[in-house]
Amino acid sequence: MNYPEAETYLDQLQFFKIKLGLDTTRKLLAELGDPHEQLNIIHLAGTNGKGSVGATALAILTAAGYRTGFYSSPHLSSVRERFRIGASYISKDDFSQLVSRLQTLVADRQAPTYFEFTTLLALCWFQQEKVDVVILETGMGGRLDATNVVTPLVAVITDISRDHEQYLGTSLAAIAGEKAGIIKPGVPVIFSGRAQETVPVIAQRCRELQSPLFLYDHHFFGSPRGNQTFDYAPITGMRRNALPLALAGEHQVVNASLALAALELIADRFPVPPPALVDGLQQVNWPGRLELLALQAPGKTLRVLLDGAHNEAGVMALRQALIQGYPRRRLFLIWGNMVDKQIRNGLLELMKLADTVIFTRAESLRSAAPAAIQAQIPEQARAETHCAETVEQALDMAATRAHPDDLICVAGSLYLVGRMRQLLRGDLAV
Repeated sequence: MNYPEAETYLDQLQFFKIKLGLDTTRKLLAELGDPHEQLNIIHLAGTNGKGSVGATALAILTAAGYRTGFYSSPHLSSVRERFRIGASYISKDDFSQLVSRLQTLVADRQAPTYFEFTTLLALCWFQQEKVDVVILETGMGGRLDATNVVTPLVAVITDISRDHEQYLGTSLAAIAGEKAGIIKPGVPVIFSGRAQETVPVIAQRCRELQSPLFLYDHHFFGSPRGNQTFDYAPITGMRRNALPLALAGEHQVVNASLALAALELIADRFPVPPPALVDGLQQVNWPGRLELLALQAPGKTLRVLLDGAHNEAGVMALRQALIQGYPRRRLFLIWGNMVDKQIRNGLLELMKLADTVIFTRAESLRSAAPAAIQAQIPEQARAETHCAETVEQALDMAATRAHPDDLICVAGSLYLVGRMRQLLRGDLAV
């Protein structure tokens, strides 16, 4: 199987199908020799911030000389973005060989979902490549997520907010209960705990399993210092001042602190010298999250801010970032969301900052139709809204009207951000 064939096979595994449960993953891993049991794992769950925490831990551990794997989702442009060792994505040859191997394994049975398949692929690849440590990100929830077959060195739970309510529950406490499913007996837990009603749920589960719990702003904390630096007070030891913060937005102080706390808990096995810590923090890269790119339009250069905000909490973090920074004369917002996303209130708040709003969609399978999004907006807020059926049309519409001192912001869906990133960069991310 060559790379295009491997991509096609994977795409046929019902990309958008969600099937919660661990039985399929466990059975197939057993037939593969349980590769996950040979890996040292940091397990990540949470609604927002998982990718940023993972990217931060990856950069620091890599700078410290450890061969570090990172499995994340979703991807922006290429499925290969989900599988990394250090700064390198999985090669097309390795990807194709592993897809072929797994296809043979599942040929005579009900096929796993796309996410189950990529989870198997990641664990096999990391074991095959003999990595020192793996950062493993849940896809959705935690308790019944395909990644939850592992027993990690440490579990990290980032900010919890409302998302995927049809699967995880309609209250923050219920959603926290699903995230708490990654907690294993005796395994320490790092938790942001910034939504108050989620803390008792996580704390109770930790007590039941005798898992030490370390809370942000209680056992450790970070504070923004300015000029893209922050101060960090660890669980134990001396406070570190003016550490570099490579990712934009004050919320990244929390994510960086969660990563540092997790690494502190595994420092007996994977110590990080102070110079490597600073080097790693400087090298953190997580595309599509408050990422500022340039657009060369006829006679002008425009600024385009990409942000994968796709739920209420993410959209409000984007709104705060736009209030605090990114000086501009006018704001052009290009927006598109998945049809199952309920982001109306956050979108309305974001729209208050925009002079022009353009609704579009990245693809047709699950993206909400631009006209359908516009119809959900109160009539008094529709005056400066427009619809574009394709991302190319939306970008052209904004670029024609914008001036160099304006800002074009693209948000609402990681798939939209990924497509826009392809257009602006002229290539794939990998």
